[in-house]
Amino acid sequence: MSRITIDPITRLEGHGKIEIFLDEAGEVANTYFQIPELRGFERFCVGRPVEEMPMLTNRICGVCPEAHHMAAAKAADAVYGVVPPPAAKKLRELLYMGFYFTDHTTHFYALGGPDFIMGPDAPVAERNILGVIHKVGLEIGGKVIQARQYGHTIVEMLGGRKVHPCTSIPGGVTKGLTEAERQEIEKMGRWGIEFAQFSLQLFSDLVLGNPAYLDLILGDIYTHRTHYIGLVDAQNRVNFYDGRVSVVDPDGKRLGTYAPHEYTEWIAERVEPWTYLKFPYLKKVGWKGFTDGKESGIYMATPLSRLNAAEGMATPLAQAQYERFYDTLGGKPVHQRLATHWARLIELLYAAERLVELATDPEITSPHIHTVPTQTPTAGVGIVEAPRGTLTHHYWTDERGILTQVNLIVGTTNNYAPISMSIKKAAQSLIHKGTAVNEGLLNMVEMAFRAYDPCFGCATHSLPGQMPLEVTIRDAAGEPVEVLRQFC
Repeated sequence: MSRITIDPITRLEGHGKIEIFLDEAGEVANTYFQIPELRGFERFCVGRPVEEMPMLTNRICGVCPEAHHMAAAKAADAVYGVVPPPAAKKLRELLYMGFYFTDHTTHFYALGGPDFIMGPDAPVAERNILGVIHKVGLEIGGKVIQARQYGHTIVEMLGGRKVHPCTSIPGGVTKGLTEAERQEIEKMGRWGIEFAQFSLQLFSDLVLGNPAYLDLILGDIYTHRTHYIGLVDAQNRVNFYDGRVSVVDPDGKRLGTYAPHEYTEWIAERVEPWTYLKFPYLKKVGWKGFTDGKESGIYMATPLSRLNAAEGMATPLAQAQYERFYDTLGGKPVHQRLATHWARLIELLYAAERLVELATDPEITSPHIHTVPTQTPTAGVGIVEAPRGTLTHHYWTDERGILTQVNLIVGTTNNYAPISMSIKKAAQSLIHKGTAVNEGLLNMVEMAFRAYDPCFGCATHSLPGQMPLEVTIRDAAGEPVEVLRQFC
């Protein structure tokens, strides 16, 4: 049996490698998607005051700290049994829309988009954000930079810092919004709507307008029939900040919805010995191994999942795109994983529209932004939709509010099982006896995980484990001279 290793994998947050094992006939026998890093937040947060969690957990990741900040704040609200004032909830969500706008822009243009804009077989030196800017032009590159700047500016205004926000606390927020700031945010949001529409048109022209790419999206290589989950509002429309989690099966039938505190009735976690990441699955269906279909409890939580689990979008322009999405791809649910890139751009438009709605809400500048907690702390759960999937924070405390136990189910953790399945299917579809395994082909295997926009910096927290470190020193000819290991 021979082995093909992709190490490191590229254009993701965090670290990982793919091991592909070929049998004697030259066919792919198995694949392993291994995550070699360990974070350990669930352990070292124990003993800390729960009100510190919105600032502690946002250090899990520099890409999506706002998601952990919000989930932690909502969990802390629940621990104290306190309900933030309406203005505080809207300010939190407004910050979150700015974050979403930046994050989805980053993935489309810098991480996932190069595979389509430059082509899966393009030289690796060109298959990146610089190659994208060179191909589409400096003007479009400037728009991407502007979009990210606007998003970070909104986060800084409302969260106190561009990265690692610090204003959400149990019962609300510490910083309100002035009228001048509100006007500036509204202006940026209206620009953002135009940018999102432009991005959707760019996707339509470059991807949907290319028959080869459309065949790739609709083909079987990157298709899996799984369950889907996502937050929905009272009208069963996509919501990033609040609501209940909707669960649908591979046929699109809703199995139910659950409130944050009910997540343990629906979600269980499985551990495998070859990785630090856990494998969540639907408890009501059960773990049947790495297989898809209605009998398997494996589910997905991504932009595509959120659209599949909902009945529409809550803003008009995004709703029109939602309808076009399903009309084009043959109805609900859509199982083609590469369609997630399109779904992500629909969410980009929704985030911009929702941002303007919140920025023009008369209550957004209200000074009533905090409710002082008065109850004895116990336990609480907070859920938001991180860009990469449903994010759950569960905290237990003593009567002083000191954490005694922490459980995190991170967006990417939800998707670890389907990502592993997607990588295996792509490898088995592309690699056969006599196949010339080149960099372009291996990139197409990587495209299987890239659609999920995984973030392994915050997803890996299974214990026990060690953080492995290996340094290989090579001579001028590239030959290993010495290997240094943190653990022998």
